[in-house]
Amino acid sequence: MKVLVFGSGGREHALCWAMARSERVTELVCAPGNGGIAGVARLVPVSLSDLDGMVTVAVAENADLTVVGPELPLSLGLVDALQMRGLKVFGPTKAAAMLESSKSFAKRFLQRHQIPTANYAVCTTSAEVEKAIEFFHAPIVVKADGLAAGKGVVICQSRRAALEAAHGLLSGKLLGGTDGVGEEQLVIEEFLVGEEVSFLCLSDGKHVRPLVPAQDHKRIGEGDTGPNTGGIGVYSTDSILEPEMQEWILKHIARPTIKGMAEEDAPFAGVLYIGLMMTARGPQVLEFNARFGDPETQAILMRLDSDLVDALEACVDGRLAETEFKWKPGASACVIASSGGYPGAFQTGYEITGLPGAAEIRDVQVFHSGTALVDGTLRTSGGRVLGVTAAAATLKEALDHAYEALNRIHFEGMYFRRDIGHRALHKAGSR
Repeated sequence: MKVLVFGSGGREHALCWAMARSERVTELVCAPGNGGIAGVARLVPVSLSDLDGMVTVAVAENADLTVVGPELPLSLGLVDALQMRGLKVFGPTKAAAMLESSKSFAKRFLQRHQIPTANYAVCTTSAEVEKAIEFFHAPIVVKADGLAAGKGVVICQSRRAALEAAHGLLSGKLLGGTDGVGEEQLVIEEFLVGEEVSFLCLSDGKHVRPLVPAQDHKRIGEGDTGPNTGGIGVYSTDSILEPEMQEWILKHIARPTIKGMAEEDAPFAGVLYIGLMMTARGPQVLEFNARFGDPETQAILMRLDSDLVDALEACVDGRLAETEFKWKPGASACVIASSGGYPGAFQTGYEITGLPGAAEIRDVQVFHSGTALVDGTLRTSGGRVLGVTAAAATLKEALDHAYEALNRIHFEGMYFRRDIGHRALHKAGSR
């Protein structure tokens, strides 16, 4: 069968890598892809913000299965447009993707369906923010309502700082806007204390199948300091969540979400990414994503021991109840090598060296997030450049392999955190 993947990041490289291993896949196409994906798929140029252009590509390729990776095409309604043309496509519709594309929609949905989440207020002006924050104790979380590539969340240590962050989001300045266009509304939220967990599930609109859990690292600095990124490293082990807790999350969060979306005439078929905070009062939903996480996908797929294409197709066909995943025991970890200055201003176009040496290390895969082939030379083209990913019997072994590979790779300004998985390693060492 022929598979078409939309996207250009590390998530899409991992998806293409996993699907290329399927005996069923005879042709793999990625639009627009990147320098690394070119090694496993034929690339087709397209802008991920151009709905008509993506539809044109999909119709021309006429794949047996189309997989939509990033959030922007989902929010534009790419799945709806392809379904209307009779194409088999994996991903939620525009209405279902609002769980990610609008944080205010998601918070109100959670409240309507009595799914545990932090207390919140939705505001459209700085004056409304000023009134709302009187009901919150610092720290206060201020969130952009729309898509912000994982960087629209500000944790404020005072009410004054929350007001300034809100003004920056409403004006557009905080997310780098220069046209004076900002968020039409934003969410003020209670700050939750605990450990974050990424809990991803597949759904066919009725049934839910969980993937292995993962823990992302959002902050750019070691010790979880500095500004938020789109994700700078992640690990996956079975010990992140006990089986009883996984079942609790499925019963009280995942299944009610899928059931609630169906009841609201927006059935959710695709990947439901549930960002959780494990608090003293139990798991609380921090956010939803309507697609595979990045870099969670890289770590999770390294542990998958069954056919990804079968599972994605079962979601599209409404056969997920018949599907079971097989997982490799042990652990996996992904460490992001980023451009110097990310998530702020950074330069690109630097040559990347050392990848053949990194590939020699056992159980390591280097997924490309922001690379481009320029005249036959692999160069940096984004903030997150590479996701160096390893699987092993233990988390420490997986991390050791990943860091050994990273030490063989070089590009100008290359930065990576050296403490990914530090909380889990500390727990394991204290036992």
